[in-house]
Amino acid sequence: MINQLLKALYDRSCSLTEDVEFYRQAIEEIEAYAVSSQIYHLLKEQGRLEDTPLFFRERLKNVYNEALHLNLFIKNQTDRILQRFETIQLNVIPLKGVYFAEKYFGHIGARGTSDIDLLVRKEDVGRAVDCVIALGFQIEQEPIPSHFHLCFSKRIPGAVIPLTVEIHWNIVKETTSNFEIEPFWNNAVPFKQYDYVMALSDYHTFYMICLHGWRHNLQSPKYFIDIIQLIYVLKDSLNYDLLFQDASAHETRKRLVRTLSIVYESYPMLDNIKELPVKRKRWLQNNNDRLQRKRILKYLDFIDYQFLSYDNLRHSFREVYNWLTPSRP
Repeated sequence: MINQLLKALYDRSCSLTEDVEFYRQAIEEIEAYAVSSQIYHLLKEQGRLEDTPLFFRERLKNVYNEALHLNLFIKNQTDRILQRFETIQLNVIPLKGVYFAEKYFGHIGARGTSDIDLLVRKEDVGRAVDCVIALGFQIEQEPIPSHFHLCFSKRIPGAVIPLTVEIHWNIVKETTSNFEIEPFWNNAVPFKQYDYVMALSDYHTFYMICLHGWRHNLQSPKYFIDIIQLIYVLKDSLNYDLLFQDASAHETRKRLVRTLSIVYESYPMLDNIKELPVKRKRWLQNNNDRLQRKRILKYLDFIDYQFLSYDNLRHSFREVYNWLTPSRP
């Protein structure tokens, strides 16, 4: 249902259905995947809320307002953290979150978020940790070997779920690529009034969002929406040739090709916005519906994602080994 709705929202040649039962099923999916804010904002921006049933738009609006209030609180907390980094003269880049929603969706409430992601240089991780601990956050879990971020959380009065801050020094596992984070820093731009707080370039934001979607195997419509929204906003300024060239050097090309191929396959109208020069077909793609529903497709897709998304065979073997021998806490 969400897929059909998103096609209608991003492809204005598609009309919204008048089938009330469709919207009853769609709202359940939308709330289950926590994308009410995105759907509500897209409908409102296009002046199409009134084209949907009253119960549908009211449920969207209620969840949107709750997410907006949470985002405003998270923005306040983010600003406090960024100001502390500025005060101690420590370079930092906020990732995703409320400022991503403002810049690429057009409104702070247009994309719900629940945590704060920050990128720092690897040599500055210790100072960054001290900074967030001084603001009342506590370490949430012990560092995971070969991983690329640390999690800290703080209890918020009246909230069931604590606020989490993730300190990143990379955006992919160092053991599964030849990835270099320094170009992300070199091409970052000053953020607002700050001297030490930076923002990723549009190009590296798109690169990061694609890798983020791959890391979660596009298991939620929110990962599709992030990528689709960036394609619609950035359009011709996206340089796919450069992206795949960099990805080849970083040994992340298969990840990007897989992710973007799935997104473009699911939403073919994207080729009218920005044509994808390299695509790969998914396993069993052209088989009939009955076969598509079989569990084997799910397992094959998992194997493809978990073990065959790597440019280097050594990285694939390492992932197989890590999966068979998981680290014990």
